[in-house]
This record gives sequence, structure tokens and C-alpha cells, in this order.
Amino acid sequence: MSHVFVLFCFCWRSLIGVFGESVSVMEGDSVTLNTDLTEIHTHEDILWYFGPKMDLVAKIFSTYDVPDGRFRDRLKLDRQTGSLTITNTTIEHAGPYKVETEGVKYSSKMFSVSVYARLPVPNITRDCTSSSSSSSQQNCSLLCSVLNVRHVTLSWYKGNSLLSSISVSDLSISLSLPLEVEYQDKNSYSCVINNPIRNQTTHLNITQLCHTCSGGSVSLIVLSSAAGSLLIVAAVMMCCICWTHRKTDQEVQTCEDTITFAVMLHYPTSFERNAHKSKREEDVHVVYAPVTIREDDLKPLLVSDPAVSSSSPGISRHNFRF
Repeated sequence: MSHVFVLFCFCWRSLIGVFGESVSVMEGDSVTLNTDLTEIHTHEDILWYFGPKMDLVAKIFSTYDVPDGRFRDRLKLDRQTGSLTITNTTIEHAGPYKVETEGVKYSSKMFSVSVYARLPVPNITRDCTSSSSSSSQQNCSLLCSVLNVRHVTLSWYKGNSLLSSISVSDLSISLSLPLEVEYQDKNSYSCVINNPIRNQTTHLNITQLCHTCSGGSVSLIVLSSAAGSLLIVAAVMMCCICWTHRKTDQEVQTCEDTITFAVMLHYPTSFERNAHKSKREEDVHVVYAPVTIREDDLKPLLVSDPAVSSSSPGISRHNFRF
């Protein structure tokens, strides 16, 4: 049995040496990689390597930088233990590290460093896009969202019970998770974003967020405003047209009056005569009726006044009907 335990310990140490010790750090914080040494003996060298190519970054008692300069002014070596500290970490400092101890005996140790971006605070909003569903009258649709995250899990909790979750490893521009609750629900809900070392929580306020979506009302108001604006424009155009026509008619009448006045000034007698003539033509209205004269009544006139018959050749007996 003891042989099995010794073999297990040996295998575990070998696995750690191959895959490395996992270390997590939040972006901007410092992280220390320990050598597990209590002190550095005489004639011992401590060497630190980084990356797939295992570039040398530190050696007792000196520090170096890789060609791209990512470790500039960020590395510190402990003079007693040889442990390496990385300050003000960024995503670029994530990856494999290796420490080697050379002296009386040789030893090495691997590290796998993960650097996580700082977590944003989850944002809970009312999801009005689902307001047309049949359940929207009884339930309130919500959406919990975060932006620009990686290696995180977004979750909804009811009290301490997990309701739903979604995880991403690569960079996600927008990550969201829906939830539906009843308007009268009195339970406690929260949206949580977390990574292996940190979390951020936002608690749901149902009373504040779960009110009737105003999208339809806003649309109705916009349409009403647009219709009202069109009516106002149409009314203004009609007024302009009517005003233009009225002005044109007034100009024509004024022109006619001006011409008439000019004619009166230039031909006053002719104008007055024509005016009187027109007046007489309008006033005189003659009614003609047939007249029957007997020959016995006409004879005394012709005999008594021969001048009439001679001076008026147009008058003859043929002009009368008997």
C-alpha cells in the first residue's frame, strides 16, 4: 500500500512539473510565483523563463525583458527565495512560466498564469421586444447584459438558487441572459457575473423595472404628431393658395378700374355719351302692338291735310290693314 502512495505522489509531482501550477490574477493586480525555496545557497542560480519559447526573463539577481517589452519595469526578484513578482499585470502576461534552480542539484517548476479582466457590473433592463407575447400581460420580461467580457459566466439567481446561466471563453462584445417574472412576484432576484477569482452582482428591483412597456404609446404619439404636422402643413398651403388667388383677383380688378379711369380722362365726352346711351338703352323699353284702322276713319285725315300725304310718300293706304 505504501508503494502505491509513493507512486501516486511521484506521478502528481510529475504532472505538476509538466502542466504547471495554476495561478489566477485580476488585471492590474500583482502576482507572485514562488520557488518553494527558503533561501538561496552559495553557487545556486535561479532562472525564470516565459512563453512557448521559454524566453529568459529573470536571473539572480537580474531581470530581463522579452523582445516585445511586455515586462518592462514590472518584474521583481526576491533576493532570499528567488520568487518572481509581476506587477500591474495585463492579459499579455498570461501564459506558461518556468523556474530552474541550478547548483548542487537541479530542479524546475512550471506555472500557468491566467489574467482576468476586471468585471463590469451587470445591467438589468426591461425587455420590451417580447411585449407582444401572450404571457406579457402576466409576466415581466427582463434582460441582464454585460459588454466586452471573456472567460466569464453570467447567471440569474432566485435567492440562492441558480435559475439559468451562460458562459463564454473568447471575447464577447455583448453577453445577455433573459428572465421572466410575475408582476406581483415578491421573491429576491439577482444577476451575477463571475470568473474564477471575482464576481459582480446586481439585484433586481421588480417595482422599478416591471412596468408597462411604453413602446406602443411612444409609437402612437409619434404617429399622431406626424399626422398633426401634415395637417398643419396642408392648412398653411391651402391658406397660401387662397391668398394668392385673392391677391390675383384684386390685381385684375384694380387693373380694370385703372384702365377705365384712364379712358375717362382721355375721352371724357365719348365715355359719358356712351354711358348715357347705355343708360337710355337700358331704360327705354318699347312694346309694340298691332293697330287696326278703318278706312272710313282715315279718309277725313287724308282729305283735310293733303300736305301730309304729299310730304309723306311713305304713308299710303297700302301701309294699313283694313
